[in-house]
Amino acid sequence: MPLLSIVVPAYNERATVAELLDRVAAAPLPPGVEREIVVVDDHSTDGTRELLRELAGRGSPAFRLVEQERNQGKGAALRAGFAAATGELILIQDADLEYDPRDYPRLLQPILDGEADVVYGSRFLGGPHRVLFYWHYLGNRLLTTLSNMLTDLNLSDMETCYKVFRRELLAGLTLRSNRFGIEPELTARFAQRRARIYEVPISYHGRTYAEGKKIGWRDGFAAIWAILRYNLGR
Repeated sequence: MPLLSIVVPAYNERATVAELLDRVAAAPLPPGVEREIVVVDDHSTDGTRELLRELAGRGSPAFRLVEQERNQGKGAALRAGFAAATGELILIQDADLEYDPRDYPRLLQPILDGEADVVYGSRFLGGPHRVLFYWHYLGNRLLTTLSNMLTDLNLSDMETCYKVFRRELLAGLTLRSNRFGIEPELTARFAQRRARIYEVPISYHGRTYAEGKKIGWRDGFAAIWAILRYNLGR
């Protein structure tokens, strides 16, 4: 009976994290799959940490809370979450409400069927999605294309939050990215390990900056550097 570790990095998500955790705890899973939830607070300053402590104390939904001593970014939070996870399978879940945990079964099925080691949930394969920023869409496609050129993959959405993979792929692997460069770094490492990668369509409810979106154009340039660094520099 496989255990799925759902790793949730959180930074200043007080407005959404409680509802997100309820959705994660209630999300359907394929028969025989159990779940554990690991939440990593990246030294939030808006009350997220205090809220998470309160929720953890209640025990419903049940989750393990990891607290970063200082804010370092999504990549560092994920590394801490991976270290705390105990499941054979790991799924990355952002703490906002952009990604829908009801997509878990379709994300897990290719791995459970023995066809994949890694599954990416793509926002660009026809799933329902909120229509928002053209330039963000174009930036995502350009970053994915550059990554594909260096990994020789044909992903449609390298930057997606939803990545599910076998824990064994992390064995002996030192991840270095502290911020959003973790997405191209993970992709490069999976490709270098010749992992079998699948993509499935997911729903996506993107948010505006007024609603709390954090990634910006500087992160786009940092992602280009990460793509080059982790594919060419190894």
